[in-house]
Amino acid sequence: MTRGRIELGAITPHNIKQLKRLNSVVFPVSYNDKFYKDVLDVGELAKLCYFNDIVVGAVCCRIDTTEDGSRRLYIMTLGCLAPYRRLGIGTVMLKHVLDYCAKDGNVNNIYLHVQINNESAIEFYKKFDFEIIETKEHYYKRIEPADAHVLQKTLQTKGVRNGIHSKDGDTGVKI
Repeated sequence: MTRGRIELGAITPHNIKQLKRLNSVVFPVSYNDKFYKDVLDVGELAKLCYFNDIVVGAVCCRIDTTEDGSRRLYIMTLGCLAPYRRLGIGTVMLKHVLDYCAKDGNVNNIYLHVQINNESAIEFYKKFDFEIIETKEHYYKRIEPADAHVLQKTLQTKGVRNGIHSKDGDTGVKI
């Protein structure tokens, strides 16, 4: 397959069924109606990805706030149909997420769960400086292996956070 035009588009009530169908093909787990209802409310954090005007991928994220008040971005799903992999589609979607975090300036890290045997996904995220920080046993229900790695990319937030500067003195988000 040759290079084509890759574009991101909003997820709306009119195309949410395309996201449901895509997720049912790409992921070994199913997502409930609440997931799709929440996706409609996150704006820039949920996008369909088009290759030459055909929906071939999607990314869906949310912002979590920790007990200490810091903000983390959780990638709930980021996936692409198998025939369209290795064409830069995942990179476009992940760069959209990284750009969102850079513009926001107050996201401490990005994290996600990856099934432990999904080596291609693990390698993909490692190219963007994600690290395996934990392995959760029995994370998934009804699929094998049931264990998941937690991958995380630490970001630097704008300004000084809790009176602490980064080691190199830079306070901008690095992507």
